[in-house]
Amino acid sequence: MQIKINREILLKPLTSVSSIVERRHTLPILSNLLLEAKKNSIQLTATDLEMQISLGIESAFNGELSTTISAKKLLDICRSLPEGVDIDMVSNDSRITVKAGKSRFNLQTLPAADYPVMTKVTGDNTQIKISQLAFKKLLKQVEFAMAQQDIRYYLNGLLLEVNENKLNLVGTDGHRLSFTSTTLNQSYEKTEVILPRKTVIELIKLLNDSEEEVTIEINAGQVNFAFSDIRLISKVIDGKFPDYNRVIPSGHQNTFTTNRLNILTAMQRASILSNEKYRGIRMVLSNNNLKLISTNTEQEEAEEELEIDYTKDSLDIGFNVTYLIDVLNNVSDENINFSFADANSSCLITVPNDENYKYVVMPMRI
Repeated sequence: MQIKINREILLKPLTSVSSIVERRHTLPILSNLLLEAKKNSIQLTATDLEMQISLGIESAFNGELSTTISAKKLLDICRSLPEGVDIDMVSNDSRITVKAGKSRFNLQTLPAADYPVMTKVTGDNTQIKISQLAFKKLLKQVEFAMAQQDIRYYLNGLLLEVNENKLNLVGTDGHRLSFTSTTLNQSYEKTEVILPRKTVIELIKLLNDSEEEVTIEINAGQVNFAFSDIRLISKVIDGKFPDYNRVIPSGHQNTFTTNRLNILTAMQRASILSNEKYRGIRMVLSNNNLKLISTNTEQEEAEEELEIDYTKDSLDIGFNVTYLIDVLNNVSDENINFSFADANSSCLITVPNDENYKYVVMPMRI
């Protein structure tokens, strides 16, 4: 059984599906891709048992082939071949021969029947559509606030909530919280799931910056995403996400608006001399003035001063500077709002003329 395909046509889809394959797995077959070829199309599937990506490629091919092949080896072979070359794959018994020009590789395969394909859950589901560009932007606005390997496993993911005509996404690690929302073109019953961190990162890689739609199907214990030629199935994190409405403050009176890039670069400079472990920075607010001050264990000190339009209470409040730099790097608006209540309360960061984005940072003692 033979497949003939151009290197360029195969390489991008192969890269997309291979990224979730774990290098070392207790089940050898999970290091492999499922390769299924039917008339005029090839389907590649990879899974780590928590998430599965399938991708279809059009190809002039007659006959049927179903096998599994090492994802890493096939990808490395494809990458190393010259541009534009045609690749022939010939399967026989437990081997597949990959030929291109004068190169020839003989690879071991495992039976397709043994591949642990995740099946799509059927039954009641909530199905929404949103442009790939919009969904990718929403994910990027919140993904950096997710926890990494937190013992509170439900924080190692993103809350995806559909509530009436709103799609809300929330990420938090317990020290800061990022919330973003968009309006959908119809209303739904309230439903929410926690997407695993790995799923979120893969989606950001795979989604296009286009107006083409992504269909999101939320089922019990599973979410399915369909866009371009890609089908992604993901399990969800079982747990109760914190009530973000209690965390997002309202009525913070001490506010100022400033140029995002100016305050970002000032914070980056001030952070150079912050304590490497705690990354603390003091924001000292007075009449039309903001000072950013950091010190470290060597008694070194950095100070940045910015002129701002501010006439409210004087404040001296400490934060982890990394959490502030993260949000300033991940929103793209020209100006940004900071709001405070007092020196012991959280800081709320928003974007002018945008009700849909909110970022909360807890203060730290310095």
